[in-house]
Order: sequence, then C-alpha cells, then structure tokens
Amino acid sequence: MKRHFLTLSCLLACTLAVFAQEKPFTVPTIENWKAARGELSWNQLTDVTFNDASLQGQAQYLSGFLGEIPVKQGKGGSVALQLCRDKKLGNEGYRLVVTKKGITVNAQTPQGILWGIQTLQQLHVQGNALPCGTVTDTPAYPLRGMMIDVGRKYIPLSYLYGLVDLLSYYKMNTLQVHLNDNGMSGHYNNNWKETYAAFRMESELFPELTAQDGFYTKKDFHDFILYARSMGVEIIPEIDAPAHSLAFTRFRPSLACEEFDDSHLDLRNPAVIPFLDSLYAEYLGGPDPVFCCPRMHIGTDEYSNKDSAVVELFRSLADHLIHTVEGYGKQAVLWGSLTHCNGVTPVKADNVVMHMWYNGYANPRDMKALGYQMVTIPDRFVYIVPQAGYYNDYLNCKFLYEEWTPARIRDEVFDERDPQILGGMFAVWNDVCMNGISTGDIHHRSFPAVQVIAEKTWHAVNDTTGYDRWDTLRQTLGEGYTCNQLGHTEADLAKLSPSTVINPRDNAQIGYDYQIDFDISWAAEPDGTVLIEGPYARFYLTDPIGGWMGFARDGYLYTFRHKGKPGRTEHITVKGTNTSTSLFVDGKLVQELGIEARYYNKEKTYNYVRTLIFPLHQTGPFRSTVTHFKAAKL
Repeated sequence: MKRHFLTLSCLLACTLAVFAQEKPFTVPTIENWKAARGELSWNQLTDVTFNDASLQGQAQYLSGFLGEIPVKQGKGGSVALQLCRDKKLGNEGYRLVVTKKGITVNAQTPQGILWGIQTLQQLHVQGNALPCGTVTDTPAYPLRGMMIDVGRKYIPLSYLYGLVDLLSYYKMNTLQVHLNDNGMSGHYNNNWKETYAAFRMESELFPELTAQDGFYTKKDFHDFILYARSMGVEIIPEIDAPAHSLAFTRFRPSLACEEFDDSHLDLRNPAVIPFLDSLYAEYLGGPDPVFCCPRMHIGTDEYSNKDSAVVELFRSLADHLIHTVEGYGKQAVLWGSLTHCNGVTPVKADNVVMHMWYNGYANPRDMKALGYQMVTIPDRFVYIVPQAGYYNDYLNCKFLYEEWTPARIRDEVFDERDPQILGGMFAVWNDVCMNGISTGDIHHRSFPAVQVIAEKTWHAVNDTTGYDRWDTLRQTLGEGYTCNQLGHTEADLAKLSPSTVINPRDNAQIGYDYQIDFDISWAAEPDGTVLIEGPYARFYLTDPIGGWMGFARDGYLYTFRHKGKPGRTEHITVKGTNTSTSLFVDGKLVQELGIEARYYNKEKTYNYVRTLIFPLHQTGPFRSTVTHFKAAKL
C-alpha cells in the first residue's frame, strides 16, 4: 500500500510539474500562458497553411525562419494560420496553441497573426523545443514605437527597412520619421548661415529644397511605407514647422522670421501658409499619395512665445495644418506647444494625437481635458541624443523596466490603460550634426531601447521576471532573421581573393565588440584601394586621399598613421568597440581612433565619434596577398 501511495505521489508531482512549466520567455512578455502536457520539436514543422489570402505574406515570412518549408492556402498544416472571430483578441491580439502535433495561430486580423508569428520566431531563436500550451496575448496600448531624426543626419532608406524589421520582431507598430530639421546655431558660432539644415524628401514643386547630401525619392518613400505596413509597422512622416524650419527659410529667405531667428517661419508673412499647403499637397494629394499612411505629423514644436500676437498666429497655423491633414483623409499628429503658446485661438483636439514630451510645453492634464489623444514620449526618460552630453546616450533600461509605463508622463501619473493615452515611444535625435555618429551607432543605441519600450508598451506592468534576469535573456533574442544591423556575421577564411563576394548577404557585417585579423604581403596599391566593403562602410588598404590604411562610412573618412610598403609582410589587427576603432601591426598598437573632443568655437567642444561596424560583404580589387582572414566577436 505504501509503495502504491509513493507511486501515485510521484505521478501527481510529475503531472503538476508539467502543468506548472514556466511561461516561455519573449519580449514583450506573453500576457497569458496556459501550460499543457508535452512538447513539440521544431523539426516536426513541415509546412505552413493559411485560411485567407491576406495571410500569404505572413506565411512566407514564417516559412523563412523555419527553413523555407512549403506554404499553401488551406487547412491542416503543421503550422496553421487562421483568421477567426474573437472580439477578445481585438485588432492586434492572437492566440497561439501548441500541441504535440503542431501549431495553430488564431487572430481577427493579419496584424494579430503576424504578432503570433513573431512570438514563434523569438521562441525559435532560443532553440528549445516548444512546450505545449496556449498563449493568449493582447497589447496594453495600441501605439508602440519610436521616432528617428533623419533631418539632421541622413539615414539610408535601406537601414530604415532593417529598422522596420526589428520593430516588427518586437511587436512595435509605429515608426515616426522626422524628415526636416536643423542644427543649433550655437554649434556654428551663432551663425545661422553656417548652421546645418536639411529636408529629406524629393520635391518636384521645390527641387532646390531637397537636401543634396541625402534624400528619399517620392516613389522610394511610398514603397517603404507599403513595406512597413506589410510588417505591421505604421510610418508616420513628419514635416516640422513653423520652428525647426531653417531648410525652408534657406530655400526661401523671405519666409524667415527676423524677430526671432532664421529657423522660425515668419507667421506674420501671408506667404507661409500657401507654401506649407503646397508642400502638403505634394505628399498628401492624389489618388495614391506619397504619404500613403493613415497619419501625418505636423511638427509645431518649440516655437517662440515671446510675442502674444504671434502666439495666436501659431495656434491658428496649428489648427489650419490639422484641418489640412484631415482634408486629405488622415489623422493629424503634433508635438503640441499649447501650454507654452497659451492663447485664445482654438486648436482642434477631437481625433487629434499629441506627443507629450515636455510638460512645460503641453501640460498633460490640460491636454487630456481638451480631448487630445496622447502619446507618451517624455524627454528625460526616452530621448536618445548620441554623444551629445545631455539627455541619454543610451536609455536607462533598468529604470524604464522597473519604473515607467505610458501612464507616466514625466511627473504626471495617470491610470494604467487610460483610453486617452494611445501608448508610448522613444526618440533618437541627432541634435549634434556632423559629429561622426554612424547609422550603426544609432542602431546600437536603438536596439535595447526597442526591447524595453516594447516590453512596457505591450505588457505595461512588470512581469514576475526581475530586471537582471530579463536583461540577460533579452540579449539572446537578437534582431529577427531579416535584420543584421548589429552585425552578427563572422568569418574565417584561408585567403581573401580580390573582387569577390565573400558573403552573399549584402549587409553582412560584424558589430561591437570585434576583432579582425589578417596577414598581408603588400604589393603597390593605388590610392583608394578597398580591402573589403558593404552597403554602409569600406575598409581601405590605401585611402583615396593620402594612401593611408583607413575606413569610410556615413560620408566620413578616417585614417590610421600607417602605410603598407611593397614587399613587406605584416599581421594586421583591427579592433572595434562602440567608442573606438584601433589598428595594430605585428601586435603593436599603431593608433586608436577614439572619441575626440573637437571645438565648435574657442569655448565649446563636442564629441567626434570614430567607430566602425566592419563590413564583410565583398572584397575590392586589391593587388596584395591577404591570408588567414578572421573576423570574430570578442
């Protein structure tokens, strides 16, 4: 009898253990997990089916990270994607059921199906067998995203595609693209004529307005919006006015406000509104507009409030731009300066979205009372300004994980899931123009920010997972299989042949921290000889100007104090971190290109960054013999 009791107790304990298995780890955290007996191995997944034609793209995406398994419309696959009617799931929720025989993902919308797929992809990355059970997952907030400033630093569209892939992987559904801006005159000896400014869109109405150091064609940006939509990410294009408008006043000086400064449009000038209306018409007009997305951001940030009469003109302009956007069938979004520019002129609030970044510019309690839908983007918590020395260089993820949700707008705390709070975002601002920051550096800062903001906008409240464990586990998830901006590629090649593709993935690269080693028997090389390159960078054996070893990326050229001599054999080592790039020859440090203090003027310095995410796509037409090439993470 005692033996039978012990056997029964063991069986009961095993059963309880099965049903008590831990919730699978994902970012953001799964809302609800109900365990079942058993597990499913990934190699049991042999095909994908979908029950609606709108799911074909999602099915192909899922097939990609499962090894290109067959996809077909229908039922009964080992992975079944199924649209269903279940109001509890809302627009973005999904139900994922894992049994010993296969997987079913149910959702009301293709967006929900995609989020279920992204959960599967994160579990796939971790490599363990899938525990049987049911995931039911819905977001706490409907808007979850980031803003990127491309006005003060040109960001290639190819990178923005990768950024969309990353956001989608973490169920972030919004990317705001800040398309125009200017530097600060204090960084240019208080000379507005020398201050950097750019407008990144191609304009056929005003061709000279388009930035010549990098812009997006209308077709390319339109196609990018459509691609982002297919990945569950809404693009919100932003044209900032009437402040931050030096690109406009430089193009048309008569629009500048002498009363304040050249970055302000003169709101007393009757030509300002027709100019902005024409610009809006170019991108919002027509049956298939360039901005083929549901929202547009009108800026309205940081305009001077020194003159009460101009304040009323500012409010009138904001109201006009809101109605203009709505006239094209889109929802208007603005930064909102209505506390800073307090006045009597009404500004439409109904069905208008306001970004809450600084409570002195827009008091959130007052804006809520007026009826604005609010997006939480508090500057001191979620602003990244790379190497600027103010706000954040990297976000304080521990603080955000433990202390913040979109219900906290700086010092104002609202009820969790307040229906007027749409959600939260973080921002990357490139205030310090021409400081050497690379697209890769921006991504290195954005990656942990995406993860923590995704966590706190989808799940909101803290899970039982403590921060230290969460921080360790989140780093194992990577960027998703279509993104390689952090640079995970490694290489170990006996010889590098000239003019050869060494990795077919065009964005093959290795990111921080890494070490490159190779032996080189030098031949005479003309200036500009490339050892290896990719879409974002080139590493030179001889740079195009002085013939030094060096590299170029983001429009910058960096050189080391070393030249190879024909007939000499050397061992070269390059080490890269997020603060420096170093060259060693035969084991001795030649030069470390670290963060350099440079001067705006006699009194003010700024940080100049000399980093490199090392390219590994294809070699250049070099003559030297390069052997024992190795690229490895440290």
